[in-house]
Amino acid sequence: MAKVTSGPGVIKKLDEVVVNRIAAGEVIQRPSNALKEMLENSLDAKCNQITVTVRAGGLKMLQIADNGTGIRKEDLGIVAERFTTSKLREFKDLSSIATYGFRGEALASISHVAHLSILTKTRESACGFKAEYLDGKLKGDPKPLAANQGTTITVEDLFYNVPNRLGALRSQAEEFNKISEVMTRYAVHNAGVGFTLKKAGETRVEVKTQPQNSTIDNIRVLYGPTVAKELLEFKLTDDRYKFTASGYISNVNYSVKKMVFLLFINHRLVESAALKKSIDGVYASYLPKGSSPFVYMSLEIAPNNVDVNVHPTKHEVFFLNQDAIIEKIQHALEEKLLNSNASRTFYTQKLLPGVTAAAQIDFKTSADKPIAAKDLVRTDCSDQKLDRFLLRGEGKTEENPEFRECKLSSVKQLRKTVLENSSDRGREVFSGHIFVGCVNRKLSLFQHATKLYLCNTVKFSEYLFSQLMLRDFGNIGVMKLDPAPSIKELALIALDLPEAGWNPGDGEKEDLAEYIVSTLFSHREMLDDYFSLQFDYVDGVECVVGLPLLLDDYCPWLAGLPLYILRLSTEVNFQDEFQCFKSFIHETSRFYKVPFVEGSCIDVEQHGESEKENKWKFVTEHVLYPAFKKYLLPPTSSLTDTSLLQLANLPDLYKVFERC
Repeated sequence: MAKVTSGPGVIKKLDEVVVNRIAAGEVIQRPSNALKEMLENSLDAKCNQITVTVRAGGLKMLQIADNGTGIRKEDLGIVAERFTTSKLREFKDLSSIATYGFRGEALASISHVAHLSILTKTRESACGFKAEYLDGKLKGDPKPLAANQGTTITVEDLFYNVPNRLGALRSQAEEFNKISEVMTRYAVHNAGVGFTLKKAGETRVEVKTQPQNSTIDNIRVLYGPTVAKELLEFKLTDDRYKFTASGYISNVNYSVKKMVFLLFINHRLVESAALKKSIDGVYASYLPKGSSPFVYMSLEIAPNNVDVNVHPTKHEVFFLNQDAIIEKIQHALEEKLLNSNASRTFYTQKLLPGVTAAAQIDFKTSADKPIAAKDLVRTDCSDQKLDRFLLRGEGKTEENPEFRECKLSSVKQLRKTVLENSSDRGREVFSGHIFVGCVNRKLSLFQHATKLYLCNTVKFSEYLFSQLMLRDFGNIGVMKLDPAPSIKELALIALDLPEAGWNPGDGEKEDLAEYIVSTLFSHREMLDDYFSLQFDYVDGVECVVGLPLLLDDYCPWLAGLPLYILRLSTEVNFQDEFQCFKSFIHETSRFYKVPFVEGSCIDVEQHGESEKENKWKFVTEHVLYPAFKKYLLPPTSSLTDTSLLQLANLPDLYKVFERC
């Protein structure tokens, strides 16, 4: 048997391909890492719109498109080589680096573990250029193509040549969730940039923000209105340690099981276990055991005090005076939360005569599963008040035995759009609400289940009237005007209003008024047949003789009639059927919505003298909100644009009392 001699191994230089793939594996560990690197490149390019398209969790395809400055054609040859960058020249520049990327490894690393292509166009270039890369090298010459300004980077078959890494990844759904998390966090921090994330081949958008959104708007869209309304703005500046901290933290009324912590240091998404632990310790004194807060924090530290080159993915950073800075932040958060402890105000009401404090109300509950006090609904949405029966009931429309079914494709399309854009959750809230009271002409309070909501009556009344016109298209009742106002006189009144924006260059007011009369009178048969807007001659003068009766016991504020007549002639497109109906319904719903104007009236007797001050409240409570309950299909957007805000939730109020 041969004797085996053990000796030192032979040291060999690794092949360059192996070296590059090992380096790429350190920078690009999963699809979300690749996306983070490319997102930061797009933000460095000063774009204001980023769209990401994903297939199979980013493994089959990961595409990012922006409208930034683009890449020069001359740079396409080396853009995917290692250590090629436009942000760094010398090692000492690392001490003052202020951009996201600086090493020039992102695209190079991606090209070694995936098929990479770049389509780009600069402002000065007459056309775009597409280039493909393999192992950091350009495959052929860039091809001229039509393109918008900016850059589109497509990564396909990620880790196709690293089967061990591919096999170690989680499911496609989990990888997509990690991509979505990265997009969401960068969208919150970059309020001036619009972010869109979608799956290839699907119309549904997973993440969507607008460039004009504020940080709070983005948090509301991405994390929900529940957390957005419980946020406190946080700012801290320290001259000694040269740092600034800002962001939004949840108050003591909000908690989740797992902490949501968005940390950006010098605008780079990172993690800091020490800072996270200290923040969790601050909230431990305020939140129930096992609960955590929502925290978005942006730290800006002097660049020469931060070492950003610690981790291959720039996931972690170190900075000078770390413990002292964390302690400063901790003290500032404690002070902010202490000052917010009085964020809820409660009002008491005297007991009614004859009712003692010991009086109890019996509620029917399930013997098997009793309802906790914090979840008990103490009102019934079917209850009615006595003053509900004080409605006059005059001018009510009778059921039309000859109800006409609408077969127009344009109307069917408009109805379909309303249904597709409506929210089932919003419909559930409105159909089972209990009206509480009017805050002012614009806002009202109502309860649903254990929650109290603040509702924009103006906005939702506009939705209601547009939907009523579509529902009753061709079958709308008519509200007669007596005396009937002259169309020309209404037009002249409207042209004198500042909202009309008339100037001498538009022509004489008399001529414009005649044009308005001519336009509306030429379409009066259609407007009467479909919408019950009636024009006719009265003593030889063209007049408005009837308005649509969209809701019994409700009349639009007639002071807005002149501007309504003017806008019908200028804003309605009478040449195209679909656009005509859409624009007419839009203008009419604007006229009919509750006016947010002091002294405005919406009852059928707008010139009556009795109790004028409170009539708008009566109509709001007993006409509008019952109609919301019965007919309204709230659009999905209304749940995130502050039209409907949840103010309080009974279980959360119990938590507040438990802490007292």
